[in-house]
Amino acid sequence: MNISNDKIIEQTNNWIKSVVIDCNFCPFAARAVMKKTIRYIVKHDVTMNDSLIALKEELDYLETDTDIETSFIIFANDFTDFDGYLDLVKKSERLLKKENYDGVYQIASFHPDYCFAGEDEDDAANYTNRSIYPMLHILREESLTKALSLYPNPELIPQHNIDFARQKGLQYMQMLRLACL
Repeated sequence: MNISNDKIIEQTNNWIKSVVIDCNFCPFAARAVMKKTIRYIVKHDVTMNDSLIALKEELDYLETDTDIETSFIIFANDFTDFDGYLDLVKKSERLLKKENYDGVYQIASFHPDYCFAGEDEDDAANYTNRSIYPMLHILREESLTKALSLYPNPELIPQHNIDFARQKGLQYMQMLRLACL
């Protein structure tokens, strides 16, 4: 079944609002949603090379449109295997360096089967990074640094997220993400 790009973006936006914002996994996300400074790009049936080209194009786009705070490249039906997706993330980070965008942009990784290294697949904490679709989230490092400087104890955010997800439990986190579809 083919899902339209608009529907994929709607589902992703639901996930950002219901999981990322409502669970306070990213205390800075609400601002970008309210200001409508998020750009969504949906890709279908792409190769690794196509994906890296799309990333380079998006980085170049962000250089010209400074009103866009952050971008999501959403892979509607690609990189479903988590290990293959991690390869994409690794190559994407290399591309940032190669194109001299290291320190300018940062990539956050989200995947439906996200699993932190050394953790059990059924650990509710994985849902801090488990999205509806595999995606690359591109953030402006300058904006992130500024936001973190205004937030008390930003180094505690990851542990807060883990604690919250584990306290809510696996079933709750699964239900929350599933409701976004």
